[in-house]
This record gives sequence, structure tokens and C-alpha cells, in this order.
Amino acid sequence: MADVQVNAQVKIATREAYGKALAELGKQNLNVVALDADLAKSTKSAVFAKEFPDRFFDIGISEQDMVATAGGLGVSGKIPFASTFAVFATGRAYDQIRVSVAYSNSNAKIVGSHAGLATGEDGASHQATEDIALMRVMPNMRVAVPADGTETRSVVMKSAEYSGPVYIRTCRSGTPLIYDDSYSFEFGRASKLREGDDVSIIACGVEVFEALTASDLLKEKGINAAVVNMASIKPIDEAAIIAEAKRCGAIVTAEDHSIIGGLGGAVAEVLTSNYPVPQERIGVKDTFAESAKPAELLEKYGLSAPHIVAACEKVIKRKG
Repeated sequence: MADVQVNAQVKIATREAYGKALAELGKQNLNVVALDADLAKSTKSAVFAKEFPDRFFDIGISEQDMVATAGGLGVSGKIPFASTFAVFATGRAYDQIRVSVAYSNSNAKIVGSHAGLATGEDGASHQATEDIALMRVMPNMRVAVPADGTETRSVVMKSAEYSGPVYIRTCRSGTPLIYDDSYSFEFGRASKLREGDDVSIIACGVEVFEALTASDLLKEKGINAAVVNMASIKPIDEAAIIAEAKRCGAIVTAEDHSIIGGLGGAVAEVLTSNYPVPQERIGVKDTFAESAKPAELLEKYGLSAPHIVAACEKVIKRKG
């Protein structure tokens, strides 16, 4: 699907798409159940709860209990989707994820909404910028960060088909639609959105649209930038990363997450082990943010399209 064009006027939050997809999945599979920690209206699992009240469990403000319960359901023949804000899902319930879900290889799906700086006005305490790193290091855990509503639906469906733990990261704010209904997500497979030989931008989540915008801006400067959506953080598409490095000789990663341990770190690990080339990482620079509109935060903390453009120009100079 190279050289995709995006209509920025059509937006849907990936958390909204998650709620609709979960309800759709519930109609298809009676073993699907949903859990939440008193945030169903915000995570949008309330859509499932309305359709299937007997298969929905509000555990209350007790994320550890929610995850442990999901872990138990996941080894008992059910397909549980446990939802709460990403900062609570991965931080507050980390031990339960490790023991009751990952160590037990439970068929539980953990869905963290309101992730990254795109959480916006909810403030620094609720802007999870370390959740990808926490989940990526967890044995048995698969990690997906969908870029838009269409991809979110596909991630939910594929996660239900996969037998084992999955972490899905969703966003509070609206995201432009990138894919049409023909798109199908696959764990371990990247999605090429733009062709280009000068530099390759590998992005995930809300940063995919920023990367596409940056590619347009670079085109005006005579720079051809490829754009790759790496929604599957774990397992990561090593072959795609190596192919981009060999063709372009320069990589920029972009994520609404700390540059430590997330997509940028995962790509760097692949490059250093297989085909080292210059890399620049766009992301949160080892800091907490503040309360403001998402677009303002992306700009202030260096995640907006112009910052990606600058990183691309820098990495191209580095490759000589």
C-alpha cells in the first residue's frame, strides 16, 4: 500500500474503534468477555457492556484484580479483553501481568487507552510514555500500537485469534484514517505506506500520520522519505527494518512514547545486530510532560512533523 494519501479531516480515536471492534467480536465469539476498572466509558469497553452485560465485568478501581481475573479467565477457555488507562494497566498491575498473564501464558488481552502525550489535557500523571517498554520486555507478550481506527479493528480481531498474551495500545484523541477496510494487520509484519530512497521513517500509533506529513514536507525539499507503519512492536518485522536500512542507509523512528525502550530502541536493536546505519529517534526525551492540547504537546516535546523533518535531514547528513 505504498504512497498512501490521507484525508486528515476524517478522524476517529483508536479507543473508539476498539470499543466498536470489541462489540463486533463479541457477536462472533461467545467466549469473548470484557473487563474494566471503572473506566468503561473512557476506554469504550462500555460499547461491549451494553451489548453483552452478562459477559462484562466492572472490577472497580482495582486494576491488579482486573488483570489477575483476566489471567484466570484466559487459562479457562475464555478470551478476556481487560481495559483501563495505559498508565494503570501497565504500571499499577505490572506484577499481575507478569505472573498471572505472561508467566502463565494466559490468553488474556490487555488494552491500555489514553497512552502517550496525545492524552493531552489529562496531564502528565495519565500520559503513559513508558508502557511499550514495559510490555515489550515481558516474555510471551505481543505488543501492538495501531495507527488508526481501521487498523485498531484488525488488531483486535487478530489478537482474539492468537492464543496468548497481547498488549494493545489505544489513544484518546482522534486520528486520521489511513487504511480502508481491505487492510489486514499481522503480528510481525510492517506496513509500507510511502516509497522513498533517501531516508526511511519508521513510526507507530499517532506518529504515523506525523510521519506521512513529514514525508510530504520533505518531498517539497527534494528529499524522498519512505514511511513504514510498525504497528507490531513485538514481534517486530526485522526483515522490513533491514530492507529499509539497506536501501536508504538512514532511519528515523517516531513514536508517542519515551525514546528509551520503545519503538526506537527496538529498531536500534535490529540495526546494531544486523545492518548498522545512522538512526535518529523521535519521541519523548526522558521526561514527564504537562497538561495541554495534544497538538501543543507534540510540538513542544519534539514529536510533530517538522521535528521529524529535521531528524531526517540530520540523519541524511550523518550517512554522508
